Amino acid sequence: MPHTHLLALGLAALLAAAPAAAQTTEISLGGLRTDPDAPVQITADRLEADQDSGTAVFTGDVVVIQGQMVMAAPRVEVFYAADGSGTLERVHATGGVTLTSDAEAAEGEDAVYTPADTTVVMTGDVLLTQGTTTLAGQMLTADLSQGTGVMEGRVSMLIPAEAEAGQD
Repeated sequence: MPHTHLLALGLAALLAAAPAAAQTTEISLGGLRTDPDAPVQITADRLEADQDSGTAVFTGDVVVIQGQMVMAAPRVEVFYAADGSGTLERVHATGGVTLTSDAEAAEGEDAVYTPADTTVVMTGDVLLTQGTTTLAGQMLTADLSQGTGVMEGRVSMLIPAEAEAGQD
């Protein structure tokens, strides 16, 4: 019997010491899409541009719109291509970010949008709402042209009962 306790104690210690595997959930983002050929419009209270570094920092109620996608955040830094073409390479939103399109919305602390491949990576207590269904995790990687995504990091999903879903 003492060996059984030692074995159980050793197994428990081994499991506690092993790193927890990250939870990953693939999701459909039918409504969270954008048109990569649509122009990008940015509005804000303030703009600081640095042509030498190819960056622009927008602050104060920043709203970025491309097609049906709308991203809002307190601060957005825009990175332009180094070749001087003015092509947007990356949009980095911080300070609490909301991304909306049609019937879906996502919220997180931070988001990086790459227009060339229409991907957005949101991190920091991400909450995705699709109709009456909610999905939460630590990181959402979304392909906005395909309407697909992956939620990672202690993923949690709430699917309402049919009676609740019909009350919208």
